[in-house]
Amino acid sequence: MPALDYNYVADLVTRAQSGDSDAFAELYATTYQKQYYFAYCYLKDEHLAQDALQETYILALKNLFKLKDPSLAVAWLNQINFRVCYNFHKKQLRYDMEMDDYYNMQHGNALSGPSDSPLPSEHNPEEMVIQVDSKEYIMNQILKLPFTEAQVIILKYYQNMKHDEIARLMDISRSSVKRYLISGRERLKKVLQPQGGNFYL
Repeated sequence: MPALDYNYVADLVTRAQSGDSDAFAELYATTYQKQYYFAYCYLKDEHLAQDALQETYILALKNLFKLKDPSLAVAWLNQINFRVCYNFHKKQLRYDMEMDDYYNMQHGNALSGPSDSPLPSEHNPEEMVIQVDSKEYIMNQILKLPFTEAQVIILKYYQNMKHDEIARLMDISRSSVKRYLISGRERLKKVLQPQGGNFYL
């Protein structure tokens, strides 16, 4: 994948902010390959990645005037793409869980009638709510971290990527990945441990 010319990208942003529609089209053509690569690695689905890419550039176009420093355009696009992919992934997980619940309900009804036997503890609704709330709280705290720290933590612990994969995806060194993981974990510990919660990352 060819390296981006950040000065050229910044010039395209400046022109696009001035109303040059061709400049935004060129900005897309110049940056989409890297953005698609990230979306595909994150979502692991070609169609979802294409949808995420479309959403990323729609948001970029709508909010382009808010970018005060055009030299930060690539980092800005990365943040938009990351948030879009995170939301897509979250929705997909919720959909998969709903479909699994529906299937299990239908499957259970088909094989057996009403039963007086108690549900196993892992299916206890109160326990499940507590677990979901805890995971949501931890994720919200991760998303409050500096962007790069949040990104490497989610890619490492939620997307199960290796350090080399993260480094290649984010265009940073392997040692930088380790450094961001350490600093991100330290910030999370300071937030989560005083709350009495367990920190498992």
